[in-house]
Amino acid sequence: MDLTSLNDDDTDARILALCQQAATPHGHTAAVCVYPRFVALARQALATQHTPAIKVATVVNFPGGDQDPDAVLAETRAALADGADEVDLVIPWRALMAGDEAPARALVSRCKALCGDRVLKAIIESGELKTPALIRAASLLAIEEGADFIKTSTGKVPINATSEAARTMLAAIADSGARQRVGFKAAGGVRSAQEAADYLGMAQELLGERWPDAAHFRFGASSLLTQLLAVLNEEEEGVASASTY
Repeated sequence: MDLTSLNDDDTDARILALCQQAATPHGHTAAVCVYPRFVALARQALATQHTPAIKVATVVNFPGGDQDPDAVLAETRAALADGADEVDLVIPWRALMAGDEAPARALVSRCKALCGDRVLKAIIESGELKTPALIRAASLLAIEEGADFIKTSTGKVPINATSEAARTMLAAIADSGARQRVGFKAAGGVRSAQEAADYLGMAQELLGERWPDAAHFRFGASSLLTQLLAVLNEEEEGVASASTY
């Protein structure tokens, strides 16, 4: 999970609390995802609480996907300099819908060149692309231009992660032969343990039982963590109760 806070009114205190929440009794989240202005703060907070394994992710060209490419690259450089481990890039999906792949291809390629061995996640905004054909095209171009993950959504549009879009994107990873290099992230609207289990099962079905791990499979969520911890705590209490008989 990328434990996420991407609110216009985010504060230093909220981001510090987010970093603390990312370290749970049941293990750490894969990353915290914050706006670029909070990257340095999150980096320092995670170091101070001795959880360096938790990555710092940030977002660029977010949420609209229509910023000037040079501005996006400058924001990416700054975030990396501040200590971002992972960059979630919104592709220019409107141009893709209009039949022009070139802006998305160029931006993914240039951002990946800046990221180097750090992780680039391409947000295709599947809820706006809508059709399986466009979702597949966006997924494949992001994979071809070097993205390390393809991600469903910003979480800022009416329709975010759906099982239909996820299946199309996971199939694109399988069909491209990139399953060892490219991961998948479902973001926006995944709130329950059952929904998370359904997505996990789909990934295992299409890409193999052992494929989903932190390097290949993520959820972008905030409320999901609370639900998962509640389930895990109930399971622990059940085991404890059973052991007393």
